[in-house]
Amino acid sequence: MRVALAERYGPPEVAAVGTRPRPEPGRGELRIRVLAASVGASDGAWRSGRPWFARLAFGLRRPRHPVMGSDLAGLVDAVGPGTTRFAVGDRVFGATGASGGAHAEFVVVGENGAIERLPEGVSWSDAAALCDGAMTALPFLRDGGHVRPGMRVLVNGAAGSVGGAAVQLARHLGAEVTGVCSTANVDHVRALGAQHVVDRTQVDAMRTGERYDVVFDAAGKSTYRRARRALVEGGVYLTTVPSWAIMVQQLTSRLGRTRAVIMFTGLRPDEVKRPDLDELAALATTGVVRPAIDRVLPIERIADAYRIVDTGHKRGSVIVTPSTEPGEES
Repeated sequence: MRVALAERYGPPEVAAVGTRPRPEPGRGELRIRVLAASVGASDGAWRSGRPWFARLAFGLRRPRHPVMGSDLAGLVDAVGPGTTRFAVGDRVFGATGASGGAHAEFVVVGENGAIERLPEGVSWSDAAALCDGAMTALPFLRDGGHVRPGMRVLVNGAAGSVGGAAVQLARHLGAEVTGVCSTANVDHVRALGAQHVVDRTQVDAMRTGERYDVVFDAAGKSTYRRARRALVEGGVYLTTVPSWAIMVQQLTSRLGRTRAVIMFTGLRPDEVKRPDLDELAALATTGVVRPAIDRVLPIERIADAYRIVDTGHKRGSVIVTPSTEPGEES
């Protein structure tokens, strides 16, 4: 089978298409024909080994798992002995976590992993994009920011995969949402549902005098120190990007007027992720959440996908298509 892999750390060019034997599912496992998989910021860190602490998770000298990719959607292709949750032909989506392997035509996962059935009406690309953005944004807003009706939420990086999902989910949770983005994305962020949009090239959203209950730094481009001035008493700064500073601030800010929170949503137990997958699938089916997709590329263009991700200016998710549905092969 074809896979996209990186056997050493480096620029996008180190990612290339190779071949591996098709895996066979064992007891309690299923094999998924991967029809869409996201290429996100975490994959970029996996491939590049940057920032340095990414290597603690992915391998000190080279990627521990050279076939990257976690967020996927596809068809169950085979099941191992004792598998009861899924059957061949089921539409599924979810995440493989730190073991990766989604940038391949086929991947084997445990039936009790972070995998759920995908309703009809949600496309393969949209499903992979949900895992890429909304699966991060939902726990940040719900569990980290405790967003509820009437709150004011500022989303920094509102045009990205996580930020775009955060705009829609914060609205769904009843918040008044302000999105921060570049000039080119103002209309896009407004179309996602943001009641207010700040063009970061013209205005510093942290210095407008407005105050927010939650500042969600989905792009990881600001800091708690800067965001504090824009938070109300008891307000929360959320960031997706870990650093030594935010680790310390998360501890020290607990006794202060505002709080800093960093969450590692990808490390949550699979049994915690599964209900979120079901909830997001339902929201996508009803149109409450509409995943934004920057580009859909064939697996052969994996390096191009990483180049787009590395710019830090993608509009929504970048998706690759490792395989095709049965009967569509050329």
